[in-house]
Amino acid sequence: MYDVIIIGGGPAGLSSAIYAARACMSVLLLEKQPMGGGQILNTAEVDNYLGIPGVNGFELGEKFTDHAKRLGIRSVAEEVVRIDCLGEVKKVITVKKEYEARAVVYAAGAGHRKLGIPGEEAFAGSGVSYCATCDGAFFRGRTAVVIGGGDVALEDALFLAKGCKKVYLMHRRDTFRGARSLVRRVEEETKIELVLDAVPEEIAGDGMVKELLYLDRKTKEHRKLAVDGVFIAVGMVPHTELLKGQVELDENGYIIAGEDCRTSVDGVFAAGDVRTKKVRQIVTAVSDGAVVIAEIGV
Repeated sequence: MYDVIIIGGGPAGLSSAIYAARACMSVLLLEKQPMGGGQILNTAEVDNYLGIPGVNGFELGEKFTDHAKRLGIRSVAEEVVRIDCLGEVKKVITVKKEYEARAVVYAAGAGHRKLGIPGEEAFAGSGVSYCATCDGAFFRGRTAVVIGGGDVALEDALFLAKGCKKVYLMHRRDTFRGARSLVRRVEEETKIELVLDAVPEEIAGDGMVKELLYLDRKTKEHRKLAVDGVFIAVGMVPHTELLKGQVELDENGYIIAGEDCRTSVDGVFAAGDVRTKKVRQIVTAVSDGAVVIAEIGV
């Protein structure tokens, strides 16, 4: 029986674990990946975390994980397959074992949203990618297209432009949702060509990606882009399947929880990208970790 079980080893989960350990709680951290750190492990550069400008995402993830290790926090690399959280004692079942706790912090993060168009699944790993920092090196000197209009899409386009011959940035609207500073950098980068008011329809090729077919919303014409790689950055989907039917979720699948991180079920807390919030950044995830342990201790 633990005081708290934390599910997820990203910034929110690791922060929760650190604060729990410092509060002298017995804590178990469950993370299905061999290494903690979450999404930041796949980020080329983090330049907005206070006091550590321009840090590599993988390096920052290592720092977070090492901090938790120094405090002697028990971390188990097991995938959670079921959670029974409606009773006073919370049960967390993994592929290997069942654990019990008085409270659960759910910090499982989010995954990449899919386009759902023909060719997307067929060419996954053969020209279709959801991580420019992971796969961008394979397209050095070649042509790629980034699909999306938020910060991640803008950052991916800028990252790819460092090595690619040409980068198209495709967005279904004529304006971007991302930060104005990133938009300005994209507009100034000569290797990047904007393809706006465009809806991707199919990814085609012969063993490897050769072209992206799309609809020009202004002219209603169906067009093609000759590309070697398609990088998809159209948002995230929260990993909340394990809590469906147990805690309240919003229409997009995020756990309904306020700044106190409390869910609709006593003893179950949501931290990081899985909960309803306006800003999903490393700093807000880390903040959730501090808040949730304070709430558990009340």
